[in-house]
Amino acid sequence: MKNTWFLTILSCSMVNLLYSQASQPILLEVEGAIQIGHNDNPTPNPGTIRYNGADLQGYTPDGWISLTGVSYIYDIDNNRYETIKIGNQIWMAENLRSTRYNDGTPIQLITDNAAWTTADNAPAYTWYNNGPSAYGALYNEYVVSDTNSHNVCPAGWHIPSESEWNTLSSFLGGSSVAGGKMKQSGLEHWKSPNTMATNGSSFTGLPGGARNSYSGAFTGIGEFGGWWSNSLGTGGWIYYFLLATNNILDNYVSDPKIGLSVRCIKD
Repeated sequence: MKNTWFLTILSCSMVNLLYSQASQPILLEVEGAIQIGHNDNPTPNPGTIRYNGADLQGYTPDGWISLTGVSYIYDIDNNRYETIKIGNQIWMAENLRSTRYNDGTPIQLITDNAAWTTADNAPAYTWYNNGPSAYGALYNEYVVSDTNSHNVCPAGWHIPSESEWNTLSSFLGGSSVAGGKMKQSGLEHWKSPNTMATNGSSFTGLPGGARNSYSGAFTGIGEFGGWWSNSLGTGGWIYYFLLATNNILDNYVSDPKIGLSVRCIKD
């Protein structure tokens, strides 16, 4: 049976929209008349309403906004991400899952261990253990370092700099305590003891582990999470790190071929 939408007009001021397994976002426009159907226009008239398969949204001059009180953004692959304001910054509250840059350029998927270790100057991504992951994708540094040419984050968002990570850390009380406020609480994803994890910031940091730059092996899922910055430090590219065994937000430098998680920040 063909997937369907059902629309029942209850009154001039109320509309019921029922959805059943739609494979694509469908646009509902209220502009003197009601239209239901697919619409690829990226900038419809302000006041346009759509249900994209996950959330009811309205279009404003600043873009699509949630009409249900939850703020979401979408990447080029139409993956949805909740966002959160922390201090004066707006962050994604989930790890990136995009397989393309936001201009549609594909990013190479590498599953073979040896190929991962020899991907010099080659942007690439992977999934932990080459299977489905609730923790997002892992990207080498080549994906995130040259955002002037390509940007893996959704339009209007970018890979955070060292300075932006440090602003987040300072707002949460400094690196010695920020980690606990950033880690998802409980043991659903983190291994014990998940020290002092409160997720008080709603950053919801997940322990997505990493892919080793020398062996191509996957390591650390449930034990640590690492996220790229777009900043070059002394001896390598800077990334930020959370551990199950403490509440510190630490930073390191790394070989660019390590596979780490990505969080984006609003421009």
